[in-house]
Amino acid sequence: MTQLPTRSPRRRAPAAPPLAPPLAPPLALALGLLLLAAATVPGHAAATRDPGKHFFDQTFGDFTEELQLARDEGKQGILLMFEMDECPFCHRMKTTVLNQPAVQDYFKEHFLIFPVDVEGDVEVTDFAGDTLAQKDFALKTHRVRATPVFAFFDLDGNLVARYTGATRDAEEFMLLGRYVVEGAYRDTTFTKYKRAHADDRQAAR
Repeated sequence: MTQLPTRSPRRRAPAAPPLAPPLAPPLALALGLLLLAAATVPGHAAATRDPGKHFFDQTFGDFTEELQLARDEGKQGILLMFEMDECPFCHRMKTTVLNQPAVQDYFKEHFLIFPVDVEGDVEVTDFAGDTLAQKDFALKTHRVRATPVFAFFDLDGNLVARYTGATRDAEEFMLLGRYVVEGAYRDTTFTKYKRAHADDRQAAR
């Protein structure tokens, strides 16, 4: 009986090496580089700064001493922000207006600025030299019933302007600062001052 020859097992061809990922098309690569550059350019996103560090000043709570410091530094007065922790409008001002560098630079140039907690028990010395709790300074002395309240005092400790609530935006708050710095409070209300400013701007267009 004739024995048929056996076939040797067929060997598999070696697997081909994995293909390298395709190169990005030149247009896509260029676009990616442009986006990366834009994201790293300073000022591409609106810059903000912590108002606790860049808007408010540090104080030991003696406003008679702060008045003297304001005189020594050539400021025009003192700005107090009456606030409380649960106040949504206070939070809005801090996160949309008081964190703006232009606002911080302008107000710091002209005023010493301090927060006052309308519910606080910490004692302060008021502009007349009397010592009382922050909440009494706010509620009894200045009749603060809503927050925030921005109160501007001249270098003699006299209240010259007061604004209750959040401003519409940073531009309106800057206008409030100019209203005090320019001494317009002596002749007109802030509402009329704003209206005149809006009329002037409209006429200039």
